Amino acid sequence: MTLRKIIKMPNSFLRKKASFVDKIDDEIKTLLSDMLETMYNANGIGLAATQIGVDKRVIVMDCGQKTMIDDKDSKPNPIKMINPEITCFSKTFEEREEGCLSIPGYNAIVKRPNRIVVKYINENNVQKELKANDLLSVCIQHEIDHLDGILFIDHLSRIKKEMIIKKINKEKLNQKEIK
Repeated sequence: MTLRKIIKMPNSFLRKKASFVDKIDDEIKTLLSDMLETMYNANGIGLAATQIGVDKRVIVMDCGQKTMIDDKDSKPNPIKMINPEITCFSKTFEEREEGCLSIPGYNAIVKRPNRIVVKYINENNVQKELKANDLLSVCIQHEIDHLDGILFIDHLSRIKKEMIIKKINKEKLNQKEIK
């Protein structure tokens, strides 16, 4: 497994719509493992291939799994999805704070459907369907957005989004001046 570099805003690759995976081979399996390692190393709960500069419809996440012993404890529950597609959205919404490994240091409240159904292919080339709610639902929607070139800030008001972009651009400018 190899740690991959997470690309950050304003890198234009983050706006790219990812290509479908035609064949699940060792390269895709290695990519999935590398993505999980990269996500864990960055203390994230989800990562899309586009966030590491790879043009593939592949996402990984780990929102944990509650244990029967204590609802406060959770154990790792890594999920790997190839060509994920949301087939059903609930009509009820939930507001939740989101952040992004590609937009570090910025969080905002985003409103999304609180339950979804997603179909995908796993690393063993098996078609799966998952019903998700709460944090897992939000995480899946966030990561699939990445595959479509959408960032969580695109769900914010124009003013909030522009403020974040302006701050990011100013930070980038300051970093260039330091060098």
